Amino acid sequence: MALLTGWWLLHSAGVFAVDPLSVNGNQILIGGQPGSLAGNSYFWSNNGWGGEKYYNASTVNWLKSDWNSTLVRAAMGVEDGGGYFEDPAGNEAKVRVVVDAAIANDMYVIIDWHSHYAHTHDWSQAINFFKRMASDYGHTNNVIYEIYNEPKQVSWSSDVKPYAESVISAIRAIDPDNLIIVGTPTWSQDVDEASYNPIRGYANIAYTLHFYAGTHGQYLRDKAQTALNNGIALFATEWGTVNADGNGGVNHGETDSWMDFLKSNNISHANWSINDKNEGASALWPGANTGGGWSASSLTESGNKVRQIIRSWGGNTPPTPSDCDIVTLPARIEAEDLCEMSGVQIESTTDVDGGSNVGYLDAGDWMSYKISVPSSGGYTVSYRVAAMGTGGVLQLERRGGSPVYGQLDIPNTGDWQSWTTIQQTVQLDAGEQEIAIAVLGPAWNLNWLDIQSSNNNPDPPSEGIVIEAENYTYMGGVQVEPTSDIGGGQNVGWIDVGDWMAYHDIDIPSSGNYTVEFRVAALDGGTLSFERAGGNPVYGTLGIPDTDGWQNWTTISMTVYLDAGRQNFGVGVPQGGWNLNWIRFTRQ
Repeated sequence: MALLTGWWLLHSAGVFAVDPLSVNGNQILIGGQPGSLAGNSYFWSNNGWGGEKYYNASTVNWLKSDWNSTLVRAAMGVEDGGGYFEDPAGNEAKVRVVVDAAIANDMYVIIDWHSHYAHTHDWSQAINFFKRMASDYGHTNNVIYEIYNEPKQVSWSSDVKPYAESVISAIRAIDPDNLIIVGTPTWSQDVDEASYNPIRGYANIAYTLHFYAGTHGQYLRDKAQTALNNGIALFATEWGTVNADGNGGVNHGETDSWMDFLKSNNISHANWSINDKNEGASALWPGANTGGGWSASSLTESGNKVRQIIRSWGGNTPPTPSDCDIVTLPARIEAEDLCEMSGVQIESTTDVDGGSNVGYLDAGDWMSYKISVPSSGGYTVSYRVAAMGTGGVLQLERRGGSPVYGQLDIPNTGDWQSWTTIQQTVQLDAGEQEIAIAVLGPAWNLNWLDIQSSNNNPDPPSEGIVIEAENYTYMGGVQVEPTSDIGGGQNVGWIDVGDWMAYHDIDIPSSGNYTVEFRVAALDGGTLSFERAGGNPVYGTLGIPDTDGWQNWTTISMTVYLDAGRQNFGVGVPQGGWNLNWIRFTRQ
C-alpha cells in the first residue's frame, strides 16, 4: 500500500520517472516529442515452455543497465498449454513481476495478451484481465497495453476491430490515456488493411507491426509505409533477426534495413526474445543465467547484434570537439579525440590505461583526425581494436574518401572489451592533412591509433616462436623465392585464392593468448586466414594491406588463444595477391 500511495502522490504532483506516450497522427510521441524506444520481448510466459524462468526482476535490471533497454514486453501466453486459460493466477503473477521491475527501473513495459485467436474466445476474459492491469498500473506512464498479439489470416473489419473496440472501451473507462496497441491480421503484418478502417473515438491508439528479417523484406516495409501514409501510428512490439519460424541465421542486411526504417519513422520496437531456447531468434545460448549478468559468450549471434542495436538506439553521440588539435607524427592518437565523425559513440574502456574508446560502429560511419606528417614516406599505422564477431573492416583514407591508403579486417577478439593490435603500412605525403577511418564492415571498437615512420626496416624477429614461411610441411599452389627483407633468405609467393600452407608439430609451451604476427608484402592487398591445419577451427582472418610492392614488407598481427602442446597450423588464402616471409608466436 505504501508503494501505491507513493505512485499516486507522484501522479497527483505531475512528476513521473518516464514521459507519457501519446499518439499524434502517425507518430507515437515521447513526452510530446518525436522519438522511439528500443528493448526486448520476453518469450511466452506459459508454464513449462522454458522462457518463463527469465520473468524476474534481475533480468529486467540487467537489460536496463547493460543493454540500455528502455522497453520490455511481457508476452503472456493465453490459449496454449500452460498459458493464462490453464493457469490465470500463475501467468498474471509473472507479468506483474516484469511490470513492477520495469517501473522500478524507469522503463516502459508492454503487457501483451499473447494470443493468435483472441477474437474467437470469450472477450470478457481479456477485458477483465486488462481492467485489473489498468486499475493497478494505469496511473503510471510506464505501462502499454497490447490487447491482441498476432491475429492470423482473418478479417480486420469483421473480426479484429470489433474485439479491439470492446477491450479498448473497458480500458479507457479506467485509464484514459496510456498507449494501447492493436494487433493486425496475418500475424500483425497487414497494417495497411487496418489503416483503411482505423479505430475511431479513442485517443492514443497504435497498431502492431511484426517482422522477421530472414523472411520479411521490402514488401512488408512498403505495407508499413502505406499505413503511415494513411495516418496510423505503428509499434513493432515483436521482431527478429532470423526467419519467421524463429530459426535460421541472422540476416544482417535485412535487419539493418529494418532498423533504418524504424529509426527514420520513429517506430519503437521490442526484439524477440529473451530466452535460451535452441533457435536462432533466442538472445541467449541454452543454460544462460536466469538472472542476467550475461557475458558476450552467453549471447547468440542474434543476441549480440540486438544488444548492439539497443545500446546505441538512444543516442549518446559524442559532440564534435570544438578545438581539434593537429597532431604531429609520430604519435599515438586516442580514438575519441576525433575532429569530425558520423554515427559513432564514445564509451568507457577496460583496456590498459583506461579512458574511453569509440564504439557502436556501423557500416558507413567514420571519424577524422588532423595530422602533420614531417616527411613523405611509409608509415606503420597500428590500431587497438576489439570485436565480438567477424565482418568488421576499417579503411584509412584522406578525409572525404580519396585517396584510400589501405584496409584491414578486424579480427574476432571474443568480446567488445578484449583488445588486440593490428597494423598496416601506408604511404603518406608530407604536410598537414586530415585523415579518416571509415567503417566498411560493422561491429567493432577502436581505442587508439598509433602512427610511426616505417622508413627504417625493423630487425628480423628474434623472440617468440618464429616459423619461416618456406618451411611448410605441406602446401597447395604456392612457390618460394628469394626475399630482400631484413635477414634475407626466402619468402613464399605466387599466393592465389584457395592456396594454403601447413606447418606441423609447432610446440606451444603453455596455453593462453598469443600474438601471431605475419610478415607480408603485397601490390594490391589480399586476405589470409590463420587456422588449425585442415581448416577447422579458423582462429581469425587479417586483411593484407597494399605495401606498394612485392618486397615492401610490413607486419600484421592478431591475438588468438592456443592450447599447450604440439600443434598443426595452417595459413589459408581467402584472397590472394601477397607474399609471406615469416610467422611469429609471442605469449601475451
